[in-house]
Amino acid sequence: MRHGKKVNHLGRKTAHRKAMLANMACSLIEHKRINTTVAKAKALKRFVEPLITKAKAENNVTTEKGTHNRRIAFKNLRDKYAVTELFSVVSEKVGDRPGGYTRIIKLGNRLGDNADMAMIELVDFNEIYNADKPKKKTTRRSRRGKGVKADTPPVAVAEAKTESQDTEVKADDSEE
Repeated sequence: MRHGKKVNHLGRKTAHRKAMLANMACSLIEHKRINTTVAKAKALKRFVEPLITKAKAENNVTTEKGTHNRRIAFKNLRDKYAVTELFSVVSEKVGDRPGGYTRIIKLGNRLGDNADMAMIELVDFNEIYNADKPKKKTTRRSRRGKGVKADTPPVAVAEAKTESQDTEVKADDSEE
């Protein structure tokens, strides 16, 4: 039984699995999305998200901790260009996100061996999903009406609104 064992071995020895995940993580950081099997995508998500958190934390702490985080990332990724990209471009883009830096989208089955395929991507780098969403949240506003006093009866407020609408309509008619 495999009680408490959470690592998906992916049918590989430890060294092969670590090398494969490092290469996939470097490709994900470089290209911002890759296609792979669902099992590998889930394993990659667990591998790369802590590294992104360490890269994001570098901007908020002193240089000693930042250097240590870079060394940890280099130990796992084994590619200095991927580490540079991770700590510069990716960490700036995900700076305000509290977690969940990657998204797995299932694509169906592969033709050759019928394996479940998926696309894993960095969430903040997808312009299609993020196009309709605002970049920054606006400040919270009160739910009360502006300009309406508490002692004014509701009927007077409704009459005031209709009078202002009537004057706008008359102004529009006079322009034509």
